[in-house]
Amino acid sequence: MPVEFKDYYRVLGVSPKATDEEIKKAFRTLARKYHPDVAKDKRAAEEKFKELNEAHEVLSDPVSRQKYDRLGTHWKAGAESRPPPGRAGSRFAGRGAGGEEYEFQFEGTGFSDFFEQFFGGGGGRSRGPSPFDPHGYADGADESEEQAAAALRGQDIQGDILITLEEALQGAMRAISVRRTNARTGQEETHTCEVRIPAGVQAGQSIRVPGKGGEGFGGGSAGDIYLRVRHAQHPDWRARGADLLGQLELAPWEAVLGATVPVRTLEGTVSLKVPAGTQPGHQLRIRGKGLPAGAAKRGDLYVGVSIQVPPHLSKEEERLWKQLAAESTFNPRKSS
Repeated sequence: MPVEFKDYYRVLGVSPKATDEEIKKAFRTLARKYHPDVAKDKRAAEEKFKELNEAHEVLSDPVSRQKYDRLGTHWKAGAESRPPPGRAGSRFAGRGAGGEEYEFQFEGTGFSDFFEQFFGGGGGRSRGPSPFDPHGYADGADESEEQAAAALRGQDIQGDILITLEEALQGAMRAISVRRTNARTGQEETHTCEVRIPAGVQAGQSIRVPGKGGEGFGGGSAGDIYLRVRHAQHPDWRARGADLLGQLELAPWEAVLGATVPVRTLEGTVSLKVPAGTQPGHQLRIRGKGLPAGAAKRGDLYVGVSIQVPPHLSKEEERLWKQLAAESTFNPRKSS
């Protein structure tokens, strides 16, 4: 069925002609504002944070953004846009033993129906005979075929799940629901299950929920659910394996003279010692503040240094900078 179009440019507050840098900046600004850890209304912030992540996920990737722009053109023209056959995000259309067609759809995974349908990585996966497999048991089978197919395992189904870095750090439980719709009668069945998100789970890995997929037939066991992990974009950190990467902005005098500065990690604020003479682009490491990397092990946190210049100066500050310029022998354009 058609879904509601999501205006991702409006979500981020940018123009459809926005540059990649403008999209990135808009996301970081809004993500800091609506991050559940800092917002007063955590429930509303959580929904907004998911919406921001979904918009950034699509618009920050050139291929996905091009596809999204084409979809928007179709919607404006009044055309009905659907995913290609056999590819419907977290939805999987299969055929039951009696020839009935079913559609499976997830809710509670952190993505909207629009994203799941056109940009999700889901679809059904069969790991053995299944009554929901279009090439499996069908009408007109002879008696021997019916006996052979008497016990068929249910269909495995697959979708995406959006996980914050905080959830990846600590582990979490997430309630999701799976809705099965009969394509002919429209009859729906919804089942809710708890998904355990293990600490240290990485983007691209799959979380298996056993026995919660398609129903088996003739005494066969139920299939499984496989949820492919996507890390929610954090305003300050991105994961590289078990390590976390971010940026540290320094004033010129902090880089020149050295300083001890606060760095906000996923668990709170720590103090980081910046050596005197630190250069732009240099990486500083905070050990053991990354994501879990096995039993009792943690990755590290790395910050890349950038030097920020004051945008405005008081008269006294300008006088001091001029004095420094007059007395300093440093020439950045002279090779050492």
